[in-house]
Amino acid sequence: MSAYQFFEVQTADGIATVTMNRPPLNVLNLPMVTEFNALLETLLNAADLAALVLRASGKAFSAGVDIADHAADKVDEMIHQFHGVCRKLVATDALTIAVVNGAALGGGCELAIACDIVLASERAKFGQPEIQVGVFPPVAACVLPPQIGIKKAIELNVLGGVIEAPEAQRIGLVNQVYPVEGFAEQVERYLDGVRKLSRPVVRLAKRATVGAVRTRILARLDEVERLYLGELMRLKDVHEGLAAFMEKRPPRWTHA
Repeated sequence: MSAYQFFEVQTADGIATVTMNRPPLNVLNLPMVTEFNALLETLLNAADLAALVLRASGKAFSAGVDIADHAADKVDEMIHQFHGVCRKLVATDALTIAVVNGAALGGGCELAIACDIVLASERAKFGQPEIQVGVFPPVAACVLPPQIGIKKAIELNVLGGVIEAPEAQRIGLVNQVYPVEGFAEQVERYLDGVRKLSRPVVRLAKRATVGAVRTRILARLDEVERLYLGELMRLKDVHEGLAAFMEKRPPRWTHA
């Protein structure tokens, strides 16, 4: 029996595998994200960890953060916990690998792109549709411009674009795309390449490679978080967009 309510965790051969287990869509509610934070605090403290692999059960990698947790009385804590998870993924010297076999949308996409490597099946898709409910994705705002370029980042973050796995690979969001049939075997073959390497050398090589970008992303996330909570959440359109989603109706924007 797992020690966690929303995750399965296995550690072997220097690789920790974390499987999100809130099917079918792995919607990230506040209790789940809080547990995720605590879980990563424990796992990433291991100095001999070469890699952390993030997977998901169900038909989606994750459909994102629960809209209900954007309510005024929850949004500060939700942002604190979710950004805590993403900060840990960005800051660790362990290699982080997202395994995406389905939709990674909103906060689910942010989890994937916060990882160093994304392995996707042909049925995976990625997107930041938050703009449609009157908000924007803070982590993606920081990660995507240096990762895929400003123009594609604008299409995803500002226009709410959703892209298929081959396009995600073409623009540099995804490292490898594998057929659905045999996907698990291809992922294991990729991970075998990590297992063959020296764990401390992997960690130092990652630190050397990502150091400057990591510093900029973490500093920028502090700024964007203040923009999100201090300015965005004061707009009437934000609360209209969230209410419209919950009530399953089109939003009535007042542009204020």
